[in-house]
Amino acid sequence: MAKNIYFQCRKDLDLTREEACDLLETISTDRLERIENGRVTPTPSDVKELAKGYKAHHLMNYYCTHQCEIGKDYVPEVKIKDLSQIVLETINLLNHLEARKNKFIEISVDGKITEDEIRDFVEIKIELERISMTIDSLKLWTQKMLSNGSIDEDVYKRIESELKASM
Repeated sequence: MAKNIYFQCRKDLDLTREEACDLLETISTDRLERIENGRVTPTPSDVKELAKGYKAHHLMNYYCTHQCEIGKDYVPEVKIKDLSQIVLETINLLNHLEARKNKFIEISVDGKITEDEIRDFVEIKIELERISMTIDSLKLWTQKMLSNGSIDEDVYKRIESELKASM
């Protein structure tokens, strides 16, 4: 029987259900078994708890893109990537967008998108969506590094707060 992502995350940590439930605050062993076997769809709070307990923040994006009726239509699936891949994709996408900046201005200057501008507009919109996805990948990577201790969370949060306050 194929097991789902929640089962796989627990197995990746080499935990029994009982050990996993010791990490989790409100999910019982029986409920975890039903979630892992697909007999019950986890609630958003179940998923947040699993993501926190397993240090697997990608579970929240998975839930939104595969199990939430609203999220399936509106939330893009974020792929887990290495930092170098995220940086290179971001630079590449920004370079493409820089080359199209003047066309974007030309399209939007009159507040209307004419029939002859639609193709360029859609292409630019797709490029912007790809940049947004890359930013989401960076956020997911950062959460992973904070969770596993590769980035000092206290220092990170202090600096983030300082920078946000100065902007």
